[in-house]
Amino acid sequence: MQLSNYHSHCTFCDGRSLPEDFIKFAISNKFRAYGFSSHSPLPFETFWNMSKDNMSDYLMEIERLKKKYYDRIEIYVGLEIDYLNKTYNASIPYFLNLPLDYRIGSIHFLPVSDHLTEENMVCIDGSFKDYALSVKKHFGNDIRLLVKRYFNSTSEMIEAGGIDIVGHMDKIYMNGQKYADFSIDEDWYIKPFKACLELIAEKKLMVEINTKNLLKKEELYPHKKYLALLQQMNIPVMVNSDCHYPQLVNDGRTEAFSLLKEAGFRTTRELINGKWQDVAI
Repeated sequence: MQLSNYHSHCTFCDGRSLPEDFIKFAISNKFRAYGFSSHSPLPFETFWNMSKDNMSDYLMEIERLKKKYYDRIEIYVGLEIDYLNKTYNASIPYFLNLPLDYRIGSIHFLPVSDHLTEENMVCIDGSFKDYALSVKKHFGNDIRLLVKRYFNSTSEMIEAGGIDIVGHMDKIYMNGQKYADFSIDEDWYIKPFKACLELIAEKKLMVEINTKNLLKKEELYPHKKYLALLQQMNIPVMVNSDCHYPQLVNDGRTEAFSLLKEAGFRTTRELINGKWQDVAI
């Protein structure tokens, strides 16, 4: 089992501890590699996301940690970059020109207007109360319409490029499953989900196996029942904890690797000396 993590948050975004605290935990637990992926800046300010004003400090701090701990752990700097629409995503020059080791593409917001402000966003990753209000207001209380829009945006994100890893690609089910007519087994869900996987395979991207809610809610992203499909499609994966607290860096890793083995995976994708490689589980 590879001891690495490439999806994590610290005090530069909504993480709850300093970057060095995460590195100290990783080293104490014998991790080989660790990567930071703060929530990227947006056209509007949120509690979650970095400000552009802090980007240089973020890059300098991770570089400092790379030098300080070079002989104990491989440290990488990335970003979790939101896809909003074709004008704001990982493929725009601002993100492409940043000196990053990798980029995770994720969907947290679905714009309901070309005017990219927080009030014009449907957040798919917050409280169910806010989620339900948005589904009612913008999608006529039809969860299927929200799911369709979510996977359309995911496809657009993959096509736009600028990313290496697709983050928690089906997290739409976290809140969506609370609707009586929601099902990940119906064609209206499966078809767009599979279409996204086909695009991922075509573009030779990686998918993270996100364990953030695995122990707490028994939820894995992508859902555990679709891991075998990823394996059949030869989509490379890595296990990430999406942690916001140092003590959760390794949360769910053992369980996720067991699920990957059951699904037929024999390798995970790892950054080794700055290059992505397949490593035996």
